[in-house]
Amino acid sequence: MNKRRLGNSDLKVPPIVFGGNVFGWTVDEAASFNLLDALVDAGLNFIDTADVYANWAPGNQGGESETIIGKWLKSRGNRDKVVIATKVGWEMGPGRKGLSKAYILSAVEDSLRRLQTDVIDLYQSHADDPETPMEETFETYAELIKQGKVRFIGASNFSAARLSEAMDLSREQGYPPYQSFQPLYNLYDREGFETEFKELCMKEGLGVITYFSLANGFLTGKYRSKEDLTDRARGGFVETYLTDRGFRILKALDEVAGGLASTPAKVSIAWMLKSPGVTAPIVSATSQKQLNDLIEGSKLDLDRSAIEMLNTASNY
Repeated sequence: MNKRRLGNSDLKVPPIVFGGNVFGWTVDEAASFNLLDALVDAGLNFIDTADVYANWAPGNQGGESETIIGKWLKSRGNRDKVVIATKVGWEMGPGRKGLSKAYILSAVEDSLRRLQTDVIDLYQSHADDPETPMEETFETYAELIKQGKVRFIGASNFSAARLSEAMDLSREQGYPPYQSFQPLYNLYDREGFETEFKELCMKEGLGVITYFSLANGFLTGKYRSKEDLTDRARGGFVETYLTDRGFRILKALDEVAGGLASTPAKVSIAWMLKSPGVTAPIVSATSQKQLNDLIEGSKLDLDRSAIEMLNTASNY
């Protein structure tokens, strides 16, 4: 599988990233191990998670995803074959959030313990922390990189202005810079990234790993009415896509997929991989069939007419 360089780092990553938010939520430990085994067998060795995953599920406290990944890494003995990305900063509980030195140093040890590893390949600021000076955050990351506990750093959920400020600061002060940015981006949610971040990320050489790359499953085509959302874990997230524009996008996906004997999910991933500035979309699966769709989507090549049809249908 062709690898892509992540930003200006020496990380070579596959064209899609597996989103570990499903581990400990919609996928139990045994099924997670099976999916992870299949991922590595297919060459998709880039896994994205966060310390907070999946604290929204009943009975969870956060850390469940990292714990499952850590158990799998230990049982398989394959840490050197996998790129692990996790995040810090999202609220884990009272007083447990942000990008202060004290909190990062505590949180990274928790993540390393749960992941059962000595180093995190990509450690990401999960959200901006305007209450902590950026210098403090970067100095902490520099310390962790020097100690060998973190290889590279990335950012997510920053405004364009704050991301630009962070890149300028790291350059001026000689701090290790962010190598990647993780924005919301997909065939439906285009405007934010394309108007605010794309040019900045390309100018700074930032790797872009997009989240909600299939719009919480809407772009797979399996949700076409409110009735389809009944008893679905992501139902509340998907309802916002049931609009005239959303249905227009699904119609275009159906047409392109039909002409290629493919599926809307595969076509959506292929479109993402043709999007300027995108390194690798983050996608999740809860079954081997869904995983196969992701793999095949990463290999699907769309011609100009297909891309133009999808761009027109999803114009904002």
